[in-house]
Amino acid sequence: MRFYITFLLALGMTLSSMAQDRKLPADTTVTTTHEVTVKGKRFPYTASTGTQPVWDKDGKVIASLYYTYYERSDVKDRASRPLLISFNGGPGSASVWMHIAYTGPRVLLIDDEGYPVQPYGVKENPNTVLDIADIVYVNPVNTGYSRVLDDKAPRETFFGVNADVKYLAEWVNTFVTRKNRWQSPKYLIGESYGTTRVSGLALELQNAQWMYLNGVILVSPTDLGIDRGDQVEAANRLPYFAAAAWYHKVLPPALQAKDLDVVLAEAEQYTINELIPVMAMGGFVDPQKRKAAAAKMAYYSGLSEEYILQSNLDVNTRAFWKELLRTKGFTIGRLDSRYLGIDRMDAGESPDYSAELTSWLHSFTPAINYYIREHLKFKTDIKYNLFGPVHPWDRSNDRTGDNLRQAMAQNPYLNVMFQSGYYDGATTYFNSKYSMWNMDPSGKMKDRFSWKGYRSGHMMYLRAEDLIKANDDVREFINNSSSKGKAAKY
Repeated sequence: MRFYITFLLALGMTLSSMAQDRKLPADTTVTTTHEVTVKGKRFPYTASTGTQPVWDKDGKVIASLYYTYYERSDVKDRASRPLLISFNGGPGSASVWMHIAYTGPRVLLIDDEGYPVQPYGVKENPNTVLDIADIVYVNPVNTGYSRVLDDKAPRETFFGVNADVKYLAEWVNTFVTRKNRWQSPKYLIGESYGTTRVSGLALELQNAQWMYLNGVILVSPTDLGIDRGDQVEAANRLPYFAAAAWYHKVLPPALQAKDLDVVLAEAEQYTINELIPVMAMGGFVDPQKRKAAAAKMAYYSGLSEEYILQSNLDVNTRAFWKELLRTKGFTIGRLDSRYLGIDRMDAGESPDYSAELTSWLHSFTPAINYYIREHLKFKTDIKYNLFGPVHPWDRSNDRTGDNLRQAMAQNPYLNVMFQSGYYDGATTYFNSKYSMWNMDPSGKMKDRFSWKGYRSGHMMYLRAEDLIKANDDVREFINNSSSKGKAAKY
């Protein structure tokens, strides 16, 4: 018996010694080869996935970022081939969303409207822009497999509007150098908070890394630090309200019978020409004008005039998601208002949960964990953070919209495209237009801005029809702004 116990103890010690600390390697890469068919043409590509360090000013490794880099391998002229550098948002969100649902060579298995289907997995993306540009998906600290490696590194190094931009610019410089892409036309694409990130990066890369871009793509952009004031912010919600109400068929019959584009054009004009002036008057607006405004808002929003008056014309989005279909027993989604939710009680001021996000996590989480391990062959016991711990996040001194304008002014090559879903209730499409209109007050660069809208939500590419259209818009934007042989001058 004593021998048996000794044997078990020895065996346990041996097995425990075989276990490895669950720690991210600071600098490692796994490369695999693949093929994909785009626009009827099949071509080969390599996928390099792994980690690249973040160093402090003394050259010490303090963190490592996980990335995936796709490079078409039958290209002879790499110098003129564009490089697309992709970021998602949050802050605290991994690059998973655009990686396996939008621009990458593989997309997750969902139905044509973006809802989960089983079995989970991925398939070829015949719409990927890899045919015309190489792509790298970057995960900032604590997202994906990226981690802080030095426990003594101050959190302020990573977690804030300007800190985020600063260390990522250094990381991008190293990546471009390692991959020998300095000659290539370069593009940044960011989604949601990623638009704040890439807007700041555009100027930081120019001024601190001497790296000049050809384009920035803003997918479902944030406010970008552009001031709206309470009244304009409140009024600007109405066109989104109209889009969501039209989708759920709760507008007055005459308005519901019109095409969405017509409805939105009407709602936008009313917002600009009439609602903003009324809202600016606040409590001192003429009572008849106030009542007329409530009636018009009800007409375009699907809400009751009484509810709007009770809200002093200022209906916040959370209240709208709860109120629009309250009598039908449903809430609507925040990031995509096509999605329906069921609350514990119909009463209340906001939904119990975000209906669209639970649906997306349902399909994205198994797909990205399976794809990285089985297709890209990157194996680790580190947990893949779809959303990582990055708070508190320092949002002070956000001038990213103006930073992007300054980068454009300094760089005649630099063009900007906005992409927005009409049913996005978090970063609404009309606020996206407002940002574009107010980013360059002089109007001298407006021919270098473009805006695209889609009949879907925050992640417009989850809808099959918009996956095609949105990628084609990115493809056209890159092709039209590569500027080969054109001098950078005014």
